[in-house]
This record gives sequence, structure tokens and C-alpha cells, in this order.
Amino acid sequence: MSQSISAPKRVIEWGDYQGIRKFEHPDELAPDMRQLLLKMLITQADTEFASVQQHRPWLDKAPTVNDRLTISRILADEMRHGWQICQLLQTFEPEGQEAIHWLLKAKLGEHRLDSFNMDYETWEDVLAFTCLVDRVGIYQLRAFEGCGYGPLARAIPLMLVEEQLHINFGYNGIKRLARNPNTRDSAQQAINKWFPRALDMFGHSESKASESAVRFGIKKWQNEEARMQYINEVRMLFESVELELPDPSKDRRIL
Repeated sequence: MSQSISAPKRVIEWGDYQGIRKFEHPDELAPDMRQLLLKMLITQADTEFASVQQHRPWLDKAPTVNDRLTISRILADEMRHGWQICQLLQTFEPEGQEAIHWLLKAKLGEHRLDSFNMDYETWEDVLAFTCLVDRVGIYQLRAFEGCGYGPLARAIPLMLVEEQLHINFGYNGIKRLARNPNTRDSAQQAINKWFPRALDMFGHSESKASESAVRFGIKKWQNEEARMQYINEVRMLFESVELELPDPSKDRRIL
């Protein structure tokens, strides 16, 4: 007997709007909810396009054919995710069009989050970024999963599937480096470099915007709650390959 696939829930599942029909257009949103969702969509799209800029040089420099194939897949996924968010932004008039114009012009050094303004200087950077920073992206997407804005909620499942490939690629690469005595130190150095930037991506611990996002039914978790889940997951991953998890408070820029 074939299994039935449950239909996506059409009501908001948490926050002040719990139990009411999901919003389908920006015009339905309260002004403060609209402004916060717009800001979050712009940041999300910016990370996708910035990641394309960071990965692009390694399409030609990755060490193996299989690595280059994976980089090409990552580039295609991130670009598509960026355009998906831009499609959502188009409905936010007039700010959405202005945001898209900025997004398509922004270069490395101009993006909203520090992690996406850094070049990958080594192949180890590529692996640590996809293992650590893309993993934060998974948490951000999961926080939006089932959110109260219908168009965004429907975009999340496929994006999550594709991001999983990215983090698996990064973690498997880090494991190979960790198991080789000649490359173990370079793996640890790359983790030390990217782990603080990954933690910063969750935002300020006492963020009022984070509280509002949960209250509005946009995100499931506040910043610090998601960050602690992330730290616990990464700690177990690194312990399994006997790599050291850096002090989560060290070299942080956003606390």
C-alpha cells in the first residue's frame, strides 16, 4: 500500500499569529512584520549571491575533477537560491526592486555578513566554509521552515535538500584532511578560522529582531537558541575525527 504524502500546513504554527491562515502577499503583513521579513529576505539572498562569488575561482582551481564537479553544483544551487529569494522580493514594492538592484551589484567586501566578504585562500578554506558556514545556512533555512509567510515556506524544502549536499561535501573533505597526518594541522587551522565567523552569522544573542521574528511566526528559534544547537552538533562532528572545537567566545565580532 502506497504511503500518502501529507499536505503542507496552511496555518501559522507558532507566535502571535498561531492558528491563522498563512500570509501570501506583503500587503497582508503588518508594517513591522513586513519590514522585518523584507530585511531577512535581503540578507538571505545576499548570502547566496556572495557564496557564488567566493566559490567561482575554485571551479578552475579545485584539486580533482570530482571536486570541480561539486563546486559547479554548489554554484548552480546558490545562484538558484538567490534568484528564488529575488522572486519573493519582487512582490515587496517598491523596496524589493531596490534591494534586487543592490544585490546584483554587491561585490566581495560589500556584503552584509563578514563570512561572505572573505576570499577562500586555500582549498581547506573551501572545505571548512561549506562544512561550517553552510551548516549555519541549514539552521537559518530550518528556522524558516513552515513559517507564516507562505511563499517563503514553500521555497524552503528544496533549498534544504541542496544545502545538505554542500555541508556533506565540506565535512567529508575535512575528515579526509584530519585522518592524514600531513594535512591534519591545515584542517584544524581552517576550522579555527571559520568557526568564529560561522557563530557570528546567527546574530546578536539579545537581538530584539530575533524575538520579533519568532513572535511574528517568521522563524522558529531566537538567535542564541539556534547557535547553541549548532555548537552542540559541530562539537560532536569534530570529536568523531579528533579535531578540536575552538572556544565559542574566541575571535567573535558579534556576541
